[in-house]
Amino acid sequence: MSVGKTTLVNALKELPEFKDYHFATERSKYLRDLGIPLNTDSTILGQTIFLAERCSELIRENIITDRTIYDVMAFTFSANSISDVEKREFANLLSRFTREYDIVIYVSPEGVEIEDNGIRTIDAKYRDSIDKAIKLMLDEWPPNKLIEIKGTTEERIETIKGALFS
Repeated sequence: MSVGKTTLVNALKELPEFKDYHFATERSKYLRDLGIPLNTDSTILGQTIFLAERCSELIRENIITDRTIYDVMAFTFSANSISDVEKREFANLLSRFTREYDIVIYVSPEGVEIEDNGIRTIDAKYRDSIDKAIKLMLDEWPPNKLIEIKGTTEERIETIKGALFS
């Protein structure tokens, strides 16, 4: 969370190389306004709604999104109100969907300051725990292809273009 994924997706949307792609960005504010608890307050019901949103994106061809099943797993594992048994059972279910991604881009939080958008938490330790959980999920259920990026938005774009179009 808070590593510039949405900024990156919006920047890619403007590039001619990605004109044939569909783009989706997370709707945390909309979901929060529906009463769905976010961050450490999330519930298994809330995470299931996020799962449905991610799965609806997997149906489309050529989609670039700022959230994945891995994010849902990480936020589930970081939720205080979900038991350890529920977390593991849910992650096992979600792991089946990770195979649907052709490519997953991991965005490093290294050097990125947390912005307060009024929705997500600005707790750096929480962001670190989410990042650690995502890395664990990527190790346990590796995607078909993983691209790891960091740096400025422009540097990230160049890394992605190099990995996709070289």
